[in-house]
Amino acid sequence: MDKNVLVVAAHSDDEALGCAGTMAKHVAAGDKVHVIFMTNGVDSRNTASNSDIENRQAAARKSADILGVTSMEHFDFPDNKMDTVPLLDIVKSIENVINKIQPEIIYTQHIGDLNIDHQITHKALMTACRPQPGFCVKEIYAFEVLSSTEWQTPDLESFNPNVFIDITEYIDIKKQVLNVYSEEMRKPPHTRSIENAIHLNALRGNSVGVDYAEAFKLIRYVK
Repeated sequence: MDKNVLVVAAHSDDEALGCAGTMAKHVAAGDKVHVIFMTNGVDSRNTASNSDIENRQAAARKSADILGVTSMEHFDFPDNKMDTVPLLDIVKSIENVINKIQPEIIYTQHIGDLNIDHQITHKALMTACRPQPGFCVKEIYAFEVLSSTEWQTPDLESFNPNVFIDITEYIDIKKQVLNVYSEEMRKPPHTRSIENAIHLNALRGNSVGVDYAEAFKLIRYVK
């Protein structure tokens, strides 16, 4: 039976780094994938302009088209300052989407990421997904985002994946999506390079006997 899948990301490009291959795999299986972004991902920069925001959102739309995303929504919480907003406001925005699309599966940021928006997004998502009788969400997974997940203080909420999704057949799609966000990528040996992102997927895949995989931390599974 086809499923509704929701990706809750703090910034557009987090989905590309963290779970683009998995999103493509869901779409290929006939699932409907929906995405929400909590901030515009640009406002915190000293040189940010309206055209920068428009370019970032255009990249997100192109990413969604490549992946076959059913719906995409941008919220307008302050970039890299989500901790200045009452958590309840963020929770309600996520709850509204969950009530509307009724997802069975959710992918979101890792609670231990260095980026504060990632942390707040995770907390708000988990609050919005308080277990209730008959609640639609049965699976919640946290993904890793280069230049945030691995930059956190060692042993402080470290990312220890226990779910690996084989994306070997979708690695070329992931490369396309990463290229869409080329302005957000860096040149090697920076950790946030397209080359390193693919190397990470190769490492995650090889660690479980496949060519490429995306790694996740299972947060909840109701069977």
